Amino acid sequence: MRVLISGGGTGGHVYPALAVVAQVPKLAGVPQASVEPQGQPEIGEWRPEIDAPADRSLLSNTTGLLWVGAMGSMERALVEREGILFRGIETGQVRGINPMTALSNSAKMVTGVRQSLALIADFRPDVCLVTGGYVCVPVVVACRIARRKRIPVLVYLPDMMPGWAIRTLSLLAQRVAVSFPAAARYFGGKAPKGKAVVTGYPVRDELLAVTGYGRLEATAHRRNRLCMRQQLADRLQRPTLAPGADGVQLPLLLVTGGSQGSRNINRTIWAALAQLLPQMHILHLVGTRDWPLFEAEAPAAGLATELSQRYHPVAYLHEEMVLALAAADLAVARAGASTLGEFPLARLPAILVPLLSVNQQQNAEQLAQQGAALVVDDARLGEQLAAAILGLAQDEQRRQQMEQALSTLAQPNAARAIAEELAKLATGASSL
Repeated sequence: MRVLISGGGTGGHVYPALAVVAQVPKLAGVPQASVEPQGQPEIGEWRPEIDAPADRSLLSNTTGLLWVGAMGSMERALVEREGILFRGIETGQVRGINPMTALSNSAKMVTGVRQSLALIADFRPDVCLVTGGYVCVPVVVACRIARRKRIPVLVYLPDMMPGWAIRTLSLLAQRVAVSFPAAARYFGGKAPKGKAVVTGYPVRDELLAVTGYGRLEATAHRRNRLCMRQQLADRLQRPTLAPGADGVQLPLLLVTGGSQGSRNINRTIWAALAQLLPQMHILHLVGTRDWPLFEAEAPAAGLATELSQRYHPVAYLHEEMVLALAAADLAVARAGASTLGEFPLARLPAILVPLLSVNQQQNAEQLAQQGAALVVDDARLGEQLAAAILGLAQDEQRRQQMEQALSTLAQPNAARAIAEELAKLATGASSL
């Protein structure tokens, strides 16, 4: 099975797809990719008439995976780190911007469709998986108008509510995988009546492994958290992060605003360090954008040594992120789609600060309504965040109640469920 993947712009569009495609080779009874698909004409016989040379490396790609992203995008490094072939196309935002830029980006979209047709001709996918972002639009259009055959498309909606791109793409897709039953209503209901299949949020095998696949009972889960914290301290070479390193067993707060970081969250945490650090350790993912600001301002410089050793700032974590999720006792985070899958699996009580402009409010409310998270308004961080953190850090009983609520939301088999849907589409076994 040869899978074309597209999605990007944020880690929330990339990591779910990586989790899904990692399951494809494990599917029983699904033919794996061959170097030369049998029974196909030579490239020159059926290639679309577009001004681009044939890319024979795509046809000989034995992984059976090709990721199409935006040129100069953040997803390229993440994808290639996993050994997946990446190709960039032209694309751009067309809504919420000035008309001239929208017109220019519309032309890029047309170019992106032509480029995608060339990639489809050379790679010959059996099915396409898309997870969101403007780059997906030309890819899905190309799948629907490809001359040799239409490529079936599965869209994965990571959030509770679809944005413009996902709504548009779903009209051209055969299936839409959603994390929660409530999201199915946006796509005509569950299949076969509608297009939606409820799968859960796909998480990486590495997170499944360090969290015991979400199956640990409460006492074993707490022991595992301490073990993961020790491993995290070793990996980051920060001995003061280890459990009990400073003579007391303080909780670990994970603060993250995503790969780029959140300026508002960062500044609020920095202003509250003297108030927070007597009660906890803080692993702070500042983000690549704000790291120079952190280095310039040195917010922990004026703290006593005992307190400053409890503050652990990093620009971002990649492989170590799963350890951080498994090791933390509580978190402060945006309410991106990953919170719907990763936090329940890690049983990580969180204070969520949703961005209202990107459908995060619905994600935050989904967890809060289940008693699995607290929500703080981004506009009121300075007034409310420090008090909310201290209240949760000092209330172990409440954290345990939130952990129990989170455990009921974990769906460790989501990635495999989506991979199986891809296989059904690729083999024509799905009732469309």
